[in-house]
Amino acid sequence: MEVTNKYVTTKNHIDGAPKESDFELQSTILALSVEPGSNDVIVKNLYVSIDPYQLNRMKSYSSSQKAINLSTRHSPGQVIDAYGAGKVVASANPGFEKDDLVVGMIGWEEYSVVRGSSMLKKVAKEFPLSYHVGILGFSGLTAYGGFYNVCKPQKGEKVFVSAASGSVGNLVGQFAKLFGCYVVGCAGSKQKVDLLKDKLGFDDAFNYKEESDLKSALKRYFPNGIDIYFDNVGGEMLEAAVDNMNISGRVAVCGVISEYTGTGRRSAPDMLDVVYKRLTIQGFLAADHMCVYTDFISLTSDHLRHGTIHPLEDISQGIENIPMAFAGLFHGDNIGKKMVQIAED
Repeated sequence: MEVTNKYVTTKNHIDGAPKESDFELQSTILALSVEPGSNDVIVKNLYVSIDPYQLNRMKSYSSSQKAINLSTRHSPGQVIDAYGAGKVVASANPGFEKDDLVVGMIGWEEYSVVRGSSMLKKVAKEFPLSYHVGILGFSGLTAYGGFYNVCKPQKGEKVFVSAASGSVGNLVGQFAKLFGCYVVGCAGSKQKVDLLKDKLGFDDAFNYKEESDLKSALKRYFPNGIDIYFDNVGGEMLEAAVDNMNISGRVAVCGVISEYTGTGRRSAPDMLDVVYKRLTIQGFLAADHMCVYTDFISLTSDHLRHGTIHPLEDISQGIENIPMAFAGLFHGDNIGKKMVQIAED
């Protein structure tokens, strides 16, 4: 059996904020069969993750990208690989059977041919499949590993989370509250601020767009200083947080979305503050914390069963809407984990 496999690709390298016009929908003919002994698996993609970091892979090379593994860069015309969830339609791999639900590295396309079993993992049907792309996926692991392993929290500490209504920030805040910390988040609209306080249980939250002086704003919300800052944005927010950190404070640098498009000011915290306050500032990736994956799944699943943690999902419909969903990330359109549902579960 053959199908027309639609996929999203870039027309060119993207330097600056992405636009819908930077992308195009293409198609190719795909045979839904696998060569015996090849170990290949063909997945019908149901949900794909939409993440800001992917923009860094779409840029033309520059000196600012030296830390990015060039083997992961995207070339125009190619399928854009992404984390996601789907259903097996054909398998030459003994670990997977037809109709298995799986998560792993697939692509912004309707069907993906996955070569080798290490890129996929079977999932149970206890929770909605979308949860495995968000709260039980890499966004959740990023929040869990960053908060517990990097921030090394103690009960009662004061925690500040930027981009707190985003896919990672909302979970960091919830983990911190469940752990026994005082938590304040910032977001870019009244709707998001109200959600943080009223639904997710943050102690307080504010709209950073309404603050002319971020250092003064954080002083107002943390009169006794910040112990932990979970940074998703970089730039001026990082500077303001460092200015308000307590001695031996910890900063977990998860992302710098304010700098991805080349329009935001680069982070320049006061290094005297870093020295005299003995601050720890650590960047990290989700993959650094696979050692706690089992604990993360166990704890988060228990919270989901008992309703003590709330998944925050923002799901668009249809492969043709992937470019709009991706561009919207850089305008703050999403609330929670952004993904696109390509087909019905």
